[in-house]
Amino acid sequence: MTARIRIGGADPLLSSKESFDDFSKSKSVGSIVSAMAQVSITTDEKSGQRVQPLTGHKFFLLFLFLLAYLALYPYMGDTGPRYYAFRVVSAAVTLMCVYAVSFRKGLIVVALILAVPTIVAHRIVFQSRMLPASIFNVILSFAFDAFVIGIIFRRVFAREKPETETIFGAVCIYLLIGFFFAKLYAILAIIQPHAFYLDPASNLHPLPAGFDFLYFSFGSMTTAGAAGMSAASPQVRSVSMIESVLAVLYIAVMIARLMGAYRPNENSSGQSS
Repeated sequence: MTARIRIGGADPLLSSKESFDDFSKSKSVGSIVSAMAQVSITTDEKSGQRVQPLTGHKFFLLFLFLLAYLALYPYMGDTGPRYYAFRVVSAAVTLMCVYAVSFRKGLIVVALILAVPTIVAHRIVFQSRMLPASIFNVILSFAFDAFVIGIIFRRVFAREKPETETIFGAVCIYLLIGFFFAKLYAILAIIQPHAFYLDPASNLHPLPAGFDFLYFSFGSMTTAGAAGMSAASPQVRSVSMIESVLAVLYIAVMIARLMGAYRPNENSSGQSS
């Protein structure tokens, strides 16, 4: 029988076996740590690509301000305290739009630059006469409305799962589209004084005023029509048709977006049961 040679009182075979086991354990631990690191890096990248959650109640406040603007508009006067009070409300709505899109510093700067002529345009766009110099303010007001609608639309429809604030943002887009086309109708009425026909039986004034354009715009959006007011020029009829089509398509896209977002939850709950 062969005897094992001990060096320094230790078995070299046992020591080499123990060192091999230690090496394999350390290698397995190292592979587990590297795998966990890769998983964490991948998770961080995915979380970085996700849209940050909506903070505060920006869209809810904007929704309330827009509804207040529609409710108070019929009580606006041409002069006096009511006129200046409504001007304050319109300026507050514009500033609330700036607050609603204040997600980054760059967006705030652009929104503030466009908000100044928008506040001025709220005062002149629904007047019976418009100076040529005021056209520039109205164009910037259109740019402000399109900018706010685009930012809110991108923010709302980029969310993976709709929330209450997301739904309010979608409703704000719908209301802002109505205000956008109301300004467009007002400009068309200034360019063409007889672009609209007002029924004398239901209107005390022969030419449309400021609230008449909002009434006609939201009537076209909901396809309910504006009783006592109709489009008399081909340009207004074309814009009215475009607004009706865009409103119907927007509602269809919004409903499809909400249904698609809630469908995975229903499937997962069905599988768990």
